[in-house]
Formats: sequence, C-alpha cells, structure tokens
Amino acid sequence: MPVRKAIVKAAVGLHARPAAAFVRAVTGTGLPVTISKEGRRGVDARSLLEVMTEDFHCGCEVELAVAADAIPARYSLPDAEKALDLLCSLLESAQVR
Repeated sequence: MPVRKAIVKAAVGLHARPAAAFVRAVTGTGLPVTISKEGRRGVDARSLLEVMTEDFHCGCEVELAVAADAIPARYSLPDAEKALDLLCSLLESAQVR
C-alpha cells in the first residue's frame, strides 16, 4: 500500500477553501486516497465533509494512503506513489488556499 506523510502548511489547516482545493486535487488523481492523523482511522480524501470534520490544522502531520487492492486497473503502483508525492507536495507548500 503506497503511504506518504506530510505536514499541513496552510495557515488555517484544511478548512473551507484549502480543504476544497485539496479535495479537488485528490479527486483529480482518480485514486481512492485516504487521509489520517496519528491514532485516527483514515477518511476518504475525496470527501470535503470528511476532510473538514477531521480538523487537520496547520502543522499537523497527516498520512496519505491508497490501498493497493483499490488502485484502478488503469493505474500502476508507481502511478499511485507519484500521485501521493504530488499531494504531499501540495500540502507542504501551503499552496492549498
């Protein structure tokens, strides 16, 4: 299962506009990505409501994952890893606004 960790850099965390921008980016990958904080179960990163209710604040570490058995046939494992790398870069660059 491809997994990546990132630090949320947006000043307001993943709330409102930053969360919507992140969810759009995740949806654009076409992959079933989950996002979680340590000690919490992962939520569907394609769901704005689920992302916003998890309180991913500025500075918190999150884990992004894609279950290997959930990767659509049109994608390879390296494709999923590359997508997670891009999503992590997005979170860590504070460009999610």
